Amino acid sequence: MSQVTIYLDAFAVRRVKAAARKSNVSVSRWISELVESRTRTDWPPEVRELAGAWPDFPDLKKVRAPTGRDKLRVRL
Repeated sequence: MSQVTIYLDAFAVRRVKAAARKSNVSVSRWISELVESRTRTDWPPEVRELAGAWPDFPDLKKVRAPTGRDKLRVRL
């Protein structure tokens, strides 16, 4: 695991320490989890588990089906 040095003003340090204490984790762990959540490129497991949770949700074919003709638009 790599180490990173960051510079924070005193007010930010107090807020980070308070947030870490409230979450019952170390400051390092709290910052690590923040970076992980903000840079994630995939859906969290909680969201993926929702797939198929709504049986009446239309399938992709219905969602992409044409809904009629576009109205003529006035050029600006």
